[in-house]
Amino acid sequence: MSAAASVLEDDSKLSRADRLLFRFESFLNLAGGVVIFLLVFLATVNVLGRWLFSSPINGYVDWVEQAMAFIAFLGIAYTQRMGGHIRMDIIIGRFKGRWLWVTEFMSALLMFTVTLVLIYGSYLHFWRAYSIGDSSLDINLPTWPAKLIVTIALSILAARLVLQMWGYARAAVRRDERPIGVPLIESAAEVAAKEAEAVTGHES
Repeated sequence: MSAAASVLEDDSKLSRADRLLFRFESFLNLAGGVVIFLLVFLATVNVLGRWLFSSPINGYVDWVEQAMAFIAFLGIAYTQRMGGHIRMDIIIGRFKGRWLWVTEFMSALLMFTVTLVLIYGSYLHFWRAYSIGDSSLDINLPTWPAKLIVTIALSILAARLVLQMWGYARAAVRRDERPIGVPLIESAAEVAAKEAEAVTGHES
């Protein structure tokens, strides 16, 4: 399942590294939002141009295809930090204390391994596109920037997973109830309280 999560902070090296990386993740997430806005603006201009002047934007489909990589991947590390990715926690949700953090560590390690494979594969695709001058079919947009952003975004995700493995390992060793630098899944009541606060502007 996917649920809201909070990340605790303190003055430790782990927390400082978490906050530093989170600033960069937030910037990439914002950049992804800007790309979405520009794509919506482009679609509006394309529709109006086709309707009013019978002149749609040349290469509109090519621009949309290239933008998809930015939209899909720029926020991936930010979402991981906030605990927003969909996951099945029917079994993990029953664990408490050290067993929970060990299980979360193993999950993060598996994700990290898969991410490294994806980084390698996406880099090969980027380098091939860059080397041969691959471009889109309509207006010959180069495809390597979109492929490079996949590699960059996955690399940031790998860094986030390293920090989370550090946090889970630290929590398992110290037997922490509420560890630092990892997303803590909130209960339905806590989520509802935060949503109410966001709507009303008052703390519950």
